[in-house]
Amino acid sequence: MAMPVTEHPRGKPETRVRTIVDLARVAGVSAGTVSRALADSPLVNPGTRARIQALATRHDFRLNQMASRLRTKRTGVIGVVVPLGHERRQHLSDPFFMLMLGHLGDALTEIGYDLMLSRVIPDAPDWLERIVDSGMLDGVLLLGQSDQRDAIERVAERYLPLVVWGDLAEGQVHCSVGTDNFRGGRLAGEHLLSTGATRIAFLGDVRAPEFGLRFAGLSAATAAAGAAPPVLLETHLAADVMYAEIGAHLDKHGAVIDGIFAGSDVIAMMTLRALADHGIRVPEAVRVVGYDDLPLARQTVPRITTVRQDFAGGAKAMVDRLLARMIGDAMPSLKLPPSLVIRGSSDAAVEAGNALSRPAPFDRADNDALPVEPGPQASLRRSRSGLKR
Repeated sequence: MAMPVTEHPRGKPETRVRTIVDLARVAGVSAGTVSRALADSPLVNPGTRARIQALATRHDFRLNQMASRLRTKRTGVIGVVVPLGHERRQHLSDPFFMLMLGHLGDALTEIGYDLMLSRVIPDAPDWLERIVDSGMLDGVLLLGQSDQRDAIERVAERYLPLVVWGDLAEGQVHCSVGTDNFRGGRLAGEHLLSTGATRIAFLGDVRAPEFGLRFAGLSAATAAAGAAPPVLLETHLAADVMYAEIGAHLDKHGAVIDGIFAGSDVIAMMTLRALADHGIRVPEAVRVVGYDDLPLARQTVPRITTVRQDFAGGAKAMVDRLLARMIGDAMPSLKLPPSLVIRGSSDAAVEAGNALSRPAPFDRADNDALPVEPGPQASLRRSRSGLKR
């Protein structure tokens, strides 16, 4: 049976393209090749892919996404799951989660996938099995390992499209992307010691594996320096109780502590407030270092010295690995290097803008370009000098 034709604007008859089969016939390829080309699949030769996409544009053809998903048994949806076995009161509004969700959402949108978000309080050993077997998702990204490593390992044995934001443990099965938390904790400890701190406390919940490794890194730094071991002050990650707990710790230990490593920037921010309420000056009496380098770390007074994680790069690496695993390529885990950003919460000279020439007490192999941010006074001086010119 002949295909219907329509008049081309220049008078030449042209095949009417209504289905993917019609477009495949015009292109001289299979319907499967057309489907993959329109989905920007790397499995199609770039030249062929460009030619098919140009033909689709010329014929004003748009792929029926629902039909395509039924045919390929794909949903076009990626699950982003936040497991909170270690802290049931922590909210998705936590700035760390919001920042990671933003980067993951951007990365998934660029490749045409929708995001389904789920905050999970693990209520049974098979909670993750229920998610991956739901038939609703093409793959799963976990934001954190929480205290659920055994459940994650069990599912990863049989379910390939699973990638986790978290630390890499020796011999683990699941694919993870995350910062070297032990090294980050050691950087924080080395910096606090270099500022003259001799009695350092760690604020955080070491039941979360990332926090446990940060505390271990801090402990290694103090041991290597022959300093007193750090004091572990357990602090919940839920904002509604965090401030009260930090205040109670300061009531008990504030007179002897001269350095604090907060396990996250949110904890560091609450610590600055609690120290101010106790009349303890930062950094003159107590130096404070956070972890993450969230945008809020630059908005406090003083600004927070912190260990920076590459969230944008980490989110992209997670999505890249997930896509590879969705087509059967078991890409390996990735451990990202941390870096230290020195600000006013640990060094008054930085806040005053006088620390640009201050030598960094770190090995360049660990921090190729150690960020030292000038304070507002330095920026003002530069602005005024520019006006004089």
